[in-house]
Amino acid sequence: MLGLIISLIIIGLIAGAIARLVIPGKQHISIPMTILLGIIGSFVGGFLGFLIFQHDPMDGFFQPAGIIGSIIGAIIVLFVYTRFAGRSARTN
Repeated sequence: MLGLIISLIIIGLIAGAIARLVIPGKQHISIPMTILLGIIGSFVGGFLGFLIFQHDPMDGFFQPAGIIGSIIGAIIVLFVYTRFAGRSARTN
């Protein structure tokens, strides 16, 4: 269980950092938020992988993905976050 948590943190950091490099503009996100972005991206990537490939139905549709799926999911999550965060910052 501890190995799973550590691997989620490391993959979350890598996926979140790559997503921040890919999405243009400056994101005001700390390192713990970058890790959280990558972890959420991992689950988004696992969900998309399940929807597209219908792989591992016994694990359910909400499962962590590999590094590529995590990066793709983190890019999607960061893109959505920057669009909604930018919109709410402009209205205030």
